[in-house]
Amino acid sequence: MTIYKGRFAGRTAVVTGGASGLGREVARRIVSEGGDVVLWDILGADKLKSAAEDVGAKLALQVDVADHAAVAEAARHSNEVLGRLDILLASAGITGATAPVHEYPVDSWLRTLDVNLNGIFYCCRYVIPFMLANSYGRIVNVSSVAGKEGNPNASAYSASKAGVLGLTKSLGKELATRGILVNAITPATFESDILKQLPQSQIDYMQSKIPMGRLGEIHESAAMICFMASEECSFTTASTMDTSGGRTTY
Repeated sequence: MTIYKGRFAGRTAVVTGGASGLGREVARRIVSEGGDVVLWDILGADKLKSAAEDVGAKLALQVDVADHAAVAEAARHSNEVLGRLDILLASAGITGATAPVHEYPVDSWLRTLDVNLNGIFYCCRYVIPFMLANSYGRIVNVSSVAGKEGNPNASAYSASKAGVLGLTKSLGKELATRGILVNAITPATFESDILKQLPQSQIDYMQSKIPMGRLGEIHESAAMICFMASEECSFTTASTMDTSGGRTTY
């Protein structure tokens, strides 16, 4: 991992899904590069405490991003603890069921859309006012190649991640002159705990679509996100950046 000393000095970040996987890796990098971080995650108190200690976060909050009232309170509390909110990484997400549309469980469809799309809307909705107060912000929304191409038997996940791209483009244009840049990342499948939610056949299918012939590695997407979350990203907004091993190049 390349460390850019001081890149996030004086900056603060909220990282959703921050107790594991990609969120945890990005939080670790931001702290190691001088920033202060609050983790939001639905995991239990012990796991949150362990994650916060591991990455050096200021605070870890148990938050279900699909609960807009809980998100509003978490944003308020995070701003109170950090003094300002500069960065939002919205990486909390679930895969949903693996099934064809005509057999897809309705409860899984609703929950997947609630977490993956509504959850990102709520996080943006309640964090942005604190960014506007300082005329500065960097928002990175985690989408997926599934949001560009659609994966069979993953309709809820694909639809939710496509929605994230539309939300990002709209929001980035709204805030383009306010000092707040909003971008999305579309990783292909990479090694992470979320793969435990999928059957091996689905993982094999997704890997077969990647021209590089391998799954991604978590540090590859984390590096891209840290650029998007930094002041180095100064003329890119409402955009999508790709870490897909050549699968999606548009």
